[in-house]
Amino acid sequence: MTAAIITIDAKPAPLALDAGKAAVVVVDMQNDFGAPGGMFARAGIDVSPIRDVIQPIARLLECTRQAGIPTVYLKMAFQADLSDAGPPDSPNRLKHAFFHVGSETTAPDGRRSRVLIKDTWNTDIVDELRPAPGDVVVYKTRYSGFYRTDLDALLKSRGITHLLVTGCTTSVCVESTVRDAMFHDYHCVLLADCTAEPIGNEFPRTNHEASLLVIQTLFGFVSESGHVLTALQNRGVVGAGLIR
Repeated sequence: MTAAIITIDAKPAPLALDAGKAAVVVVDMQNDFGAPGGMFARAGIDVSPIRDVIQPIARLLECTRQAGIPTVYLKMAFQADLSDAGPPDSPNRLKHAFFHVGSETTAPDGRRSRVLIKDTWNTDIVDELRPAPGDVVVYKTRYSGFYRTDLDALLKSRGITHLLVTGCTTSVCVESTVRDAMFHDYHCVLLADCTAEPIGNEFPRTNHEASLLVIQTLFGFVSESGHVLTALQNRGVVGAGLIR
């Protein structure tokens, strides 16, 4: 797309960026985290906060796709033999053992599936946010989308400098990816209404809120999807009919 400088209302300050050098990153909005019958739900974790951000993300993607802003999906998934999950005594392997990673399960349509295993129902993007033609999907094996993936090379090959970050969970894979993005010299805008964190909601300050604070203070910017859509509309990149 041609250069289109937009200004997004954000914290700690408004941010001007070239929409032609931006991408939307959708972190781990897959069945294991956000669908009934997925890994989180099977572990007794309330997935309703993740379900609640599906529609805001869908509205955002409708507009950013029309504006020509690319979408990159991150998916947490391991090989069937767990060879890329780390040694049996590694922190990554041990932290995921609680969730019975690799165990067999049954998808809603009756297919055999496995928890957090690549190319299964469990690691498919939730139905409401299925990738569209031209979207990019990057598999990852750790919390950060930059760890041993081609994400950085992919973004740099397209001249991307700014990331609009969405997905789950805010304090784990989203924050880890934002931190690594900053270390790779990307400007990140985390969209608070498009990110979710079910763990820690019982605390006086939730994990979600704590992540927003540290990101806007040290690692990037925090905004809302509505501010992005308004900025695109004001610049004439998308029609007013898509802002609702």
